[in-house]
Amino acid sequence: MIKKVLVIEDHPEFRESLYYILQSSEGFTCCGKYFSVEDALNCKQKPDVVLLDINLPGISGIEGIPKLKERFPDTAILMLTVFDDSDSIFKSILAGADGYLLKTTQPRRLLEAIEDVAIGGCPMSPSVARQALNFFRKYFPAAPKENLLTDREKEILQLVIDGYNNDDIGKKLFISIQTVRNHIRHIYEKLHVHSKSQAVVKAIRENLI
Repeated sequence: MIKKVLVIEDHPEFRESLYYILQSSEGFTCCGKYFSVEDALNCKQKPDVVLLDINLPGISGIEGIPKLKERFPDTAILMLTVFDDSDSIFKSILAGADGYLLKTTQPRRLLEAIEDVAIGGCPMSPSVARQALNFFRKYFPAAPKENLLTDREKEILQLVIDGYNNDDIGKKLFISIQTVRNHIRHIYEKLHVHSKSQAVVKAIRENLI
């Protein structure tokens, strides 16, 4: 199935380069390219994924996340920004972002991340994943560990935190991608969450791994 991607980026050259990458890559199409959240809310097509910058004119990317979620309820939002500070990462995740990549991400990795986030993944640039981990461990006191998760589930959740997608986890652990998805579904059920980003936040805040 072709992934429909909505691009929100105020830098004209970078916006056009994203458009070119999507249009020239099999299995992807750009269903809209906008320089602001306000304009993007008028998009007539329902995207599978939104690529969203943070520093935008008018409503910022972070402020725009709940508005985009309301407009496109089943659409995944993937931040694509130059900001790798813990404050931007933290606020984006809490606002509902489904993944967080830096603009230095290579096109191949970007396309992989779009596919991953579209099926429920939580792609993050490695440095971003580490920043998120350090931030939550620093500012949220660890609660006593509970034996909620099996050793395998903890192993998979740690790989999610480290920025691995489902396919990479399967290859690393020598298990099928369907087995990875089953483990992640069980993790969601045990932690009472609905996305990888929420699972990561809860695991770190409650010291489950």
